[in-house]
Amino acid sequence: MYGYRRRHGRGGRIERFQVAAILLLLGERATHGYDLLERLPPVTGEERVDVGNLYRVLRTLEEQGLVTSEWDESVPGPAKRTYELTEAGHEALERWAAALAETRARIDRFLDRHERR
Repeated sequence: MYGYRRRHGRGGRIERFQVAAILLLLGERATHGYDLLERLPPVTGEERVDVGNLYRVLRTLEEQGLVTSEWDESVPGPAKRTYELTEAGHEALERWAAALAETRARIDRFLDRHERR
């Protein structure tokens, strides 16, 4: 079958799904990185999330103008950075949702045909 390098298509590498999941969770509420670490696995289907990769993705999303962050000193313990979607981030989330709906429809057509054979 196809190897790791072949796991991409129109929507990009499947690993980029984590970006969509982060946008979704931030669209639900502004939050800290550790909260995202706890909430991501049920959305992505992965058992665990790589902490370093999560913060790299958040930095990239901020550089792209999709996320803003600020230090929250009102929480107990050390200050935590709170992440929030921008308007552009909400628009990106909508584009991801549309692309994933199209992908789901394509997969459903494939599986329906496979089951009929």
